[in-house]
Amino acid sequence: MFYLDGSISQVFSSWLYATPNSMVPYLTLMWLSMTAFFTSSLRSTHVILWAAVIGFVFDLYYTGLLGVYVFVFPLVVYIGQSIYELLPPNFFSGFLVFFIDITLAISLNFLANIFVGQVDPSATIFLVNALAPTLALNLFFFAICYFPIESLYAEHRR
Repeated sequence: MFYLDGSISQVFSSWLYATPNSMVPYLTLMWLSMTAFFTSSLRSTHVILWAAVIGFVFDLYYTGLLGVYVFVFPLVVYIGQSIYELLPPNFFSGFLVFFIDITLAISLNFLANIFVGQVDPSATIFLVNALAPTLALNLFFFAICYFPIESLYAEHRR
């Protein structure tokens, strides 16, 4: 999923990053979130550690800020799994939790970029041109991938 994020971004860059909007695929975060959803809470520590490792590699490969996703991915996965455990395990619960996960991840990334001065700190521009399109794209991917990934984990548990 890690390289698929970059491949989709590269192949569809003229469409995903059409000015002024930007839609960033977060398939890696989607896979981490679904892994946290579909594995037992005993293995959640492993998922969170993997989220930190993948976040580090994600930072090295995709971003100019080393350390942002090292903290964002594990935090988002932990919060998402904690919320998901309180809800009935179904598609709609996962959809809601993934909505929260993506919103949290992109917002924390935006705040980190404001902190280092890489983006304009306008909340309106962020909400309309970055958050909304990114949410739409990733929730579309989630709706397509939820049931195949759920069945993959169900077969793995047998």
